[in-house]
Amino acid sequence: MSLFRVILAVIFPPLSVIGYGCGSILIVFLLTCCGWVPGVIAALIILNRSK
Repeated sequence: MSLFRVILAVIFPPLSVIGYGCGSILIVFLLTCCGWVPGVIAALIILNRSK
């Protein structure tokens, strides 16, 4: 997890998980639409997982 991806996850969560597949992007996008904080948390969890 790079510093750039963490900053991107805070600013625009769906863009930070673009390399993790379409399902991850969709989940983070939907959570971001529901509220910014759930989207950021989901993006950080996905980024923290190993590929």
